[in-house]
Amino acid sequence: MTLTIGDVITFERSFVKEDVELFSRISGDEGIHHLQPDEQGRLVVQGLLTATLPTKVGGDHNVLARHMDFEFLRPVFTGDTIRCEVTINTFEKEEQRIRIAASFSCKNQHGKEVLKGGFSGVIL
Repeated sequence: MTLTIGDVITFERSFVKEDVELFSRISGDEGIHHLQPDEQGRLVVQGLLTATLPTKVGGDHNVLARHMDFEFLRPVFTGDTIRCEVTINTFEKEEQRIRIAASFSCKNQHGKEVLKGGFSGVIL
């Protein structure tokens, strides 16, 4: 898929307990809220694990990120389904690379925004 300015890429992901446990081990982010379930049996998903959602677009299109900006608005819990919408704002072809910039918004299954921000980088 070739990207153009204005393209909107949307995808969803649900987080499970094993995701949070593995990310805790990898990142060292072992806050008690990531390890002990709340009264509803849920764990709080690490903010940076949630922030991997918009990076999927980078991975799918071989973007080397130079800048990433995240604003964490609400907690995400295991069992939540997060819908991520990425909008391509800049897509400029240069001699040996393409500059790209995008903004994103992630909402939970209740339509509440949990994360927003943007990223920029190059595609070689």
